[in-house]
Formats: sequence, C-alpha cells, structure tokens
Amino acid sequence: MAEQQIKVAVLGGGSFGTALASIAADNGARVRQWLRDPALVEQINREHRNGRYLPDYSINPAVVASSDMAEVLPGAELVLVAIPSKAFREVVRQARPHLNPAQILVSTTKGIQEEGFKLMSQILEEETGFPHIGVISGPNLASEIAQKQLTATVIASADPETRTRVQTALGCDYFRVYASNDRHGVELGGALKNIYAIAAGMAAALGMGENTRSMLMTRALAEMSRFAVDQGANPMTFLGLAGVGDLIVTCSSALSRNYRVGYALGEGKTLDEAVEALGQVAEGVNTVRLVRDKAREDGVYMPLAEGLYQVLFKGVPAKEMARMLMLGEQSSDVEFILPREAVQQAHRETGGRHG
Repeated sequence: MAEQQIKVAVLGGGSFGTALASIAADNGARVRQWLRDPALVEQINREHRNGRYLPDYSINPAVVASSDMAEVLPGAELVLVAIPSKAFREVVRQARPHLNPAQILVSTTKGIQEEGFKLMSQILEEETGFPHIGVISGPNLASEIAQKQLTATVIASADPETRTRVQTALGCDYFRVYASNDRHGVELGGALKNIYAIAAGMAAALGMGENTRSMLMTRALAEMSRFAVDQGANPMTFLGLAGVGDLIVTCSSALSRNYRVGYALGEGKTLDEAVEALGQVAEGVNTVRLVRDKAREDGVYMPLAEGLYQVLFKGVPAKEMARMLMLGEQSSDVEFILPREAVQQAHRETGGRHG
C-alpha cells in the first residue's frame, strides 16, 4: 500500500488514536490527526509526542496534527474515529460536511450511547448513511502498543473492502489485525467487558483466588454472549479477540479504571467514594446500568450484571452480592451446547420424582 500512499485521518487525540496514527504512518500512509486542543496539536507537530496521553511515546514525524477538520478529512480514504463515547455523535456531526460516501469510517471507541442503546458504529451509520463502516476492538492497551509489544485486534465490518483496507493500513510486525464480519458482536464485546472488570476488581479486594477469577471470567463470557445473541450477534465471536481476549486483559489489569472501581467497592467504599478516589468515572459504571436495564427489558438472564447493579446503585455490600450469586441456580455451562431451559426442565422432573 506504501507505493500508493493511502491517506488516513484520525479523529481524536487520546492514547489509542495516537498509537494508531503513528502505526499507519510507520506503514507509509499519509496521516492527519484531528484534536480539539491547540496546545496538544502544537506539541505533536513540534515534539512528535502526546504529553497528555502517551508522554513517553515517539510519534512518527509524518503524523501531522490539526484542530481544523477541513485540513484533516478531505481526501482521506480511511477515517478512524477515536472519540470518547459521550462526545462521539457530536464530533461525527461536526465532521459530516467534510466526509464523502467513498470514505471508510471506522470506530475505535468502546461504549454505548444511553439514548436508544446505540453502539458507536450505529451512530456512524445514522449520521452519515455511508456504506463502508467498521469497528476496531480487542485487547488493546495503548501503552503496550506504544512500547511495540505484540498485540492483536479485530476489524469488524460486513464490507470486505473496509476489512482489507484496515488490515493493510494498520497491520505490522507487532500489531496484528484480524477480520470479522460480525460488527455488532465485536462492538458489544468491547463495551460489555468493562462491566466484568468491575467484578474482577471486587473479587480481588475480597481476597478471592485464581479459581474465583477463572469462574468469574467464564461466567461473564457466557453472560456477554447470551446478551449479544439477543441483540443479533454471533456467539462464536466471543471466542475471539474482541470477546474472551478483551475480557482477559480487562479483568487481569490492575491499571484498568473499571478494575480499580471494583477494587474500591470490594474494600467497602461506596460508588461515590470509589469514583472520587479514582478522579473520574469508569466507562463500565454507566454500562452496568444500561445493560442491566436492557437485559430486564428483553428478558435476558444476567445475574452478574444484576448483582453489580445492586452493589453500585442500591448499596448492597460486595461480599453479600458474592454470597447471593453462589446461592443462585446451577444451570448449564455453555448454553449454546446445552440450553439453560433443558437443565431447568431436568431439575423440575428429577425434583418431582425424588422430592
């Protein structure tokens, strides 16, 4: 692709957007990065460094930053949207006059818009109506990508051109890009795993061991895939990087904001105290509420999400929630093999004969 020099635009000046901008430039692309903050724009252009989000990372000098979308977007074949979920729609609206339907638009944001329970790629679709839309998600701690540690991600799109272009633009010897056509499943995996990182932090603070963490992550995976299938996703997606892969890294990283909120709750702090100690709200806190409400509305069985909701918003102590979960029904392991209803039916029949 270097011979033709693909043109890439990145919207957002956070750690992941900055790392992807630099990778694309390393691969020979012409890269423009849009940021709101003029001081950060100047620093990237002058020092090739993003002091706020990746202070020790040397950005490829070919990355040109700007706070003017008219300089960044026209002519770009690939547009990576790396904007936090709360501001995502607003920035896409701002970008819309500078975009055209031939461009490939890819969200790198893990989150859910509260109003209408919308994922970021759905917002891209609604705001533009363009045909080439995709999502990047996976176990991608930006600080490790910046250190060029071996990392893999997923580009998900129903559109083969979108998948191929992203693989070519971003794939390199330390950053592998795998393809999926289940955009919804990949995107839901990225949003849902934040919930269970809170649970992992709580379990650690309560002194629970490796068996507990393994059980927690596996049941979380069952819960995530159950919910995603109800939303139209493929359960097999959750065996991949955007499902189990992202879940492992989020539940294992004590650096994760969600994990740290959970840890504080496990120590007996209230949600307000936990958030105050962290200095910011973790994405998973809001996701717990949104997903729990959606699961109730759709009749999806999600005991972990329900239990976390009780701890976060109803003041139930974390220890009490853990005890309640262990007293819940023992159902099927992988319900896409043995349906939960079949286990419940067997319990009823056996109980009826022997009770």
